[in-house]
Amino acid sequence: MTMKRSNLISVGRLTGVFGVKGWVKVKSSTEPEDGILQYSPWWLKTRHGVKPVEIDDHQLHSNGLVVHIKGVDDRDQAAAYTLVDVAVERSQLADLDEGDYYWHQLIGLNVYSEYEGSNVNLGVVDKLLETGANDVLAVKPSDDSIDDRERLVPYVLDLYIKDVDIENEQIRVDWDPEF
Repeated sequence: MTMKRSNLISVGRLTGVFGVKGWVKVKSSTEPEDGILQYSPWWLKTRHGVKPVEIDDHQLHSNGLVVHIKGVDDRDQAAAYTLVDVAVERSQLADLDEGDYYWHQLIGLNVYSEYEGSNVNLGVVDKLLETGANDVLAVKPSDDSIDDRERLVPYVLDLYIKDVDIENEQIRVDWDPEF
């Protein structure tokens, strides 16, 4: 997970090698999946630090995206880059329409429930989950939350999500605190 103050935003992960000529499989967090290719350079978050790389070729297969990192020409070299996050500079992200947010903007926001007249702090957004039908906020407890329970709140605007206030770092939801 990328820290909010970092200039780098995670947009995917290298998950394994593909073939013997230095190709790697990519699990992209962008929509569409190959949208990750519009960013350059990629910054790989390895255990030895952050390293910029250039992608010089790619292929979209039925089971996912594979890329070739410039200068990585065999399977053993490629293996050194697997299981690492792919990040890009925040400034490369496109501006969104008002009311639309990147997931990284929601992580760390306080979640307040305004359910049946109550107003309670449920915790902070830890991550988002993609379920197919709709995205889900995974809300973990915080020092100020009503209890120590983790909650999953569907990200459905106007039904459960009432307001997202990036400036004040909070999301207002209509969600039963007992659930």
